[in-house]
Amino acid sequence: MTKDRLLAFSDGVIAILITIMVLELDVPKGGHWSDLRDDLPVLLAYVVSFVYVGIYWTNHHHMLSIVHRVTGGALWANLHLLFWLSLVPFTTAWMSENDFQAAPVAAYGIDLLGCALAYFVLQGVLLRSEGPDSLLARAVGADRKGKASSVLCAGGIALTFVERWLGLAVYILVALLWFIPDRRVERTLAASDERLAD
Repeated sequence: MTKDRLLAFSDGVIAILITIMVLELDVPKGGHWSDLRDDLPVLLAYVVSFVYVGIYWTNHHHMLSIVHRVTGGALWANLHLLFWLSLVPFTTAWMSENDFQAAPVAAYGIDLLGCALAYFVLQGVLLRSEGPDSLLARAVGADRKGKASSVLCAGGIALTFVERWLGLAVYILVALLWFIPDRRVERTLAASDERLAD
């Protein structure tokens, strides 16, 4: 089965999620910069969530760019990832509209951890399908960054119950780790092209 429908569906869902998040933003009640003050927490939560959704979209795109086919298992694993991503607007709104209380911040972290684990599952399904000598296997390697992100996210959830701002800081740290685009796929493709050219 080709990957085109999976990519098109995923792109559509992610575009809708971003649209839902931006529709959650209320327009300030005045025309002065100071009128943004009350909406600043919601706006900042939107920015963090937008970055997270963008990170998943770009990494999903990179991963699937070197996959040759998808299996039924990959379709379900992709839906699993989209499920967790679809909760991002809900957990973002709950967290930001309730003054970043511990329970909503922890729920946001649980959602982020669910996204990370679902991405890991999708990656594993695709790796099994592509094989150990595939471009994807070479690009992923040991995936230290992906594993570390999940551990940090779990730690952030636990820290939220100690101090909610610490938990949120960990979630932002994880986003910053991934904000710089992951070049593993691009480097692997470039190396493969060089070998073919020789």
